Amino acid sequence: MNRIEKRMAELKAANKKGIYVYITCGAPDVATTIEAVKQAEANGASLIELGLPFSDPMADGPVIQTASVIALKNQMTLAKELEVLREIRKFSDIPIVGMGYINNMYHYGFEKFVKDFKEAGMDGIIVPDVPHEESGEMRRICAEHDFVLAEFITPGTTEARMADTCQDARGFIYCVSNNGVTGVKKVDYSVIGGVCEKARKFTDTPLAVGFGIGSAEAAVAAAAHADAVIVGSAVVKRLLDGKLDEAMQLIHDMRDALDASCLH
Repeated sequence: MNRIEKRMAELKAANKKGIYVYITCGAPDVATTIEAVKQAEANGASLIELGLPFSDPMADGPVIQTASVIALKNQMTLAKELEVLREIRKFSDIPIVGMGYINNMYHYGFEKFVKDFKEAGMDGIIVPDVPHEESGEMRRICAEHDFVLAEFITPGTTEARMADTCQDARGFIYCVSNNGVTGVKKVDYSVIGGVCEKARKFTDTPLAVGFGIGSAEAAVAAAAHADAVIVGSAVVKRLLDGKLDEAMQLIHDMRDALDASCLH
């Protein structure tokens, strides 16, 4: 088991839900990124989703787009992201998954990317702009290096496609709660809940619901159907506004609310 699988197994054994916290690497600056990871873990984060900034982040809403622009203006590159990872690994063993776009990785060389980022301490990658049908070579490379390549399911995923995408999924499956981009919004989580129930027929891999989660209440609603929730824009917005303490309070509140909900 790699770190992701180990952490999810521990949470399941403790009857707890996971909280995956997305932080854009280098926004507003590198020092804040590293401090935010440290404090997020202390406040109950189960996994860090480290955003690898790209100029055209097609799955991301306005907040994370803004963070990506700031990070790129700060000269953030894949080489510098490796340095940030190494710094984080000096104090933490929390699972870390990269979230980025194939253009960057393809330019770097995908196998080299996997080797270098795994060596620096990353456990897997989320690549939203490569569909399952086109990721065969990437999946092969990731499997060879014990590196998770997250699969996606959405409200529009058919059962036939679910059977295909979930079959060999490892680490976790990213369950997109609604049609659209990232960002805090009101979401009816029962929709993705129905999708999660179908997915359970095809896989035992943990399901993590993301998109739209911006409060403890939303986290509880999303987690009712899954093994973990993903919070991104709500944290990133606070970090961009210089409100690190507020970002951490949100994570803390989510942890408390999820733990309380699991007792009932």
